Amino acid sequence: MIKPLSAAISAALLACVMSPAQAQDKNATDLDQVIVTGTRTPVAIDKVPGAVTLVTPEQVQRTLNLTEDATAVLARMVPGYSESSQAMSNSGETLRGRIALRLFDGVPQGSPLREGNRNGTFTDMGVIGRIEVINGPSAAEGIGGAGGVINYLSKNPDVDGHETTVSTRYGTQFKNDSAQSKIGIMHTYKGDAADFLVSGAYIDRGVAYDGDGRRVGLNTSGSLSDSYSKNLFMKGGYNFGEGQMQRIQASYSNFHIGGKHNYKPEEGCRFDPVECPVPSTNTAVKGSIAGSLAEFNDFEQFAAKYTNADFFGGDLSVDAYWAQQAMRYVPENGSDRQLVKPAPPEAERIWDQSEINSEKKGLRFGYAYNDLLKVEGLRLRAGLDLVEDTAEQRLALTNRLWVPPMKYTSLAPYAQLSWDIGPVTLDAGIRREDGELEIDSYTTVAFRDNTRVQGGKMDYKANMPNFGAIWRISDEWSVFASYSEGFGIANVGIPLRNIQANSPCKAVSCIADLQPLITENKEIGFNWRGAKGQVGASAYRSTSDFGSTLTIDKVTEDFILTRAPVEIEGIELNSAWTFNDQWKATFLYSRIRGQTQYYAGSGLVKEMGILDISPDKVNASLTWTPADNLNATLGVSKTFSRDLRETFTNPTNGDVYENEESTYGYALWDLSVNYDTGRYGQLSVGIENLFDKQYVLTWSQLPGWQNYFSGRGRMVSLSHTIKF
Repeated sequence: MIKPLSAAISAALLACVMSPAQAQDKNATDLDQVIVTGTRTPVAIDKVPGAVTLVTPEQVQRTLNLTEDATAVLARMVPGYSESSQAMSNSGETLRGRIALRLFDGVPQGSPLREGNRNGTFTDMGVIGRIEVINGPSAAEGIGGAGGVINYLSKNPDVDGHETTVSTRYGTQFKNDSAQSKIGIMHTYKGDAADFLVSGAYIDRGVAYDGDGRRVGLNTSGSLSDSYSKNLFMKGGYNFGEGQMQRIQASYSNFHIGGKHNYKPEEGCRFDPVECPVPSTNTAVKGSIAGSLAEFNDFEQFAAKYTNADFFGGDLSVDAYWAQQAMRYVPENGSDRQLVKPAPPEAERIWDQSEINSEKKGLRFGYAYNDLLKVEGLRLRAGLDLVEDTAEQRLALTNRLWVPPMKYTSLAPYAQLSWDIGPVTLDAGIRREDGELEIDSYTTVAFRDNTRVQGGKMDYKANMPNFGAIWRISDEWSVFASYSEGFGIANVGIPLRNIQANSPCKAVSCIADLQPLITENKEIGFNWRGAKGQVGASAYRSTSDFGSTLTIDKVTEDFILTRAPVEIEGIELNSAWTFNDQWKATFLYSRIRGQTQYYAGSGLVKEMGILDISPDKVNASLTWTPADNLNATLGVSKTFSRDLRETFTNPTNGDVYENEESTYGYALWDLSVNYDTGRYGQLSVGIENLFDKQYVLTWSQLPGWQNYFSGRGRMVSLSHTIKF
């Protein structure tokens, strides 16, 4: 269990996770170390037998001083999370080598049916109060948590009466088209029984430049460069009943980020002694592709919640949600987008744009009861989750179906028992997934031979147990061990769209790649928390008999899904130290290794590459607080180089398989300074990539379809926040 030393959670969490009566109880759970993700009700994290990371409001704000990238805070603060893609897309971003389930106030973002790598940018980060991360596979929040669960929790009113906060930000790389600006307004009200929050924000982004002063290329999955975003978020609640033990709450979120269409991509070239003796990364040039549309992310959701802290002696919660997402990607003229096969010469190719649309509805019931059967410390948590998830993918400019409409319906009951026996907590439970995937009949695109595929239904049934124990040896030391399982559906849209005339199976019922992804995780760890510091470490082993990894098609240079056994092992370390009132430091380290198969029957002999396993990394920071109203933090993010060199021969046919992959590491420094003027608000200066380092993003160092991207150079930002 990993708990940053500064994980002091705002008292506003009361409105989110506890009833007013619980909040007034002096024996209630200590709010500075509470988690609700995966538990549904407040649980002290020193009673959770597993690795948990809490990203505090201060850590979120420090990252916002540097960048508005929604996943940058995860890359800096969460062990096992890969580097940020610095794009509208979160392509290449994994948690412990697998895709994580992302939630916003408990509502899943995106769709596991067609993972579009766009579910990391779904709201304005200014409304996020804190982030809870379950490191490692978990089925606690439903399907899709193969790598873990990341839950972004919105802010709550924390001041009695009315309060308005105005935030502005201006950033530049000192180029005439690199400016970024933001304005955000939040109004909150907190009364005896009612509270609400309303927030709106608008961001305008220019083009990003790398350390060499060249424009960073436009990401084929969507860029933050040359974009704008707007966000509306509203949440309100009312406490009622005897002792205000009951609460109703509703929230609405509407987020849009879109390209401004002022630039178009220009492909660079990787080193080749003949064709490209002087390599150059992808860049962006003025103009737009004729007939193309701007890329965007649209996320809209509504959620309602009812809680009763004294329902037959226990805690009852009922959640309902509806969410709709639409994601359009940038134009591409790859072979698989053409109207005929074989593809025409380069000059005659058409450009087309992929668009994913998904919708989900959910209803969740939860009940928690303390001292079950009058046994002190024995706690029951049980409930039922109902969900309907639909998704499809189209080529928008020519209105062609690429991935057929898919609908997944699920009924999932669960039960969890925990027992506090003095300094030991035992925890065990099971979740039953009973789902059905329904896919319409469809015809593939011309590149896949206009193949007719018969639709059908598939049942997904699995029992997923979990169990663990944590021993609080003393006030400072604790150790834990755990076993958990995650349930997911591999990115089924990819194998569906890749079926062609010579495919052995042309019906949904016999496509092996549609089988579920069940991940098992075994983990041990320890924590030490002293008066001046803390250290937490864990080691884990994650396996799946029918895994899900990404490889690159040599013809299209696009991603294809590979289903084979996967084994991932890793270690994580997180620490913090307070030297005195003025100086504090943090340090985290992550190392991940994974293996899969080269060919059927070969065993786990192939080392997994950068598309799945992020390189070793170190993140560290040093904070200086010379006065109550002034502090400065210097941080560094270091990724390490990695070389894979493997050659294997298939003994059955003599085929030779080669696996070569080389990536280099780099260190990026940043600086954040905050000064509170008092009545005139707080001023913050952030400098991202302090030394203007020129580098290529790690996942971009591997050849692929138009993916040769450099990272962002030095960005200087000035922020101002005032409350009244």
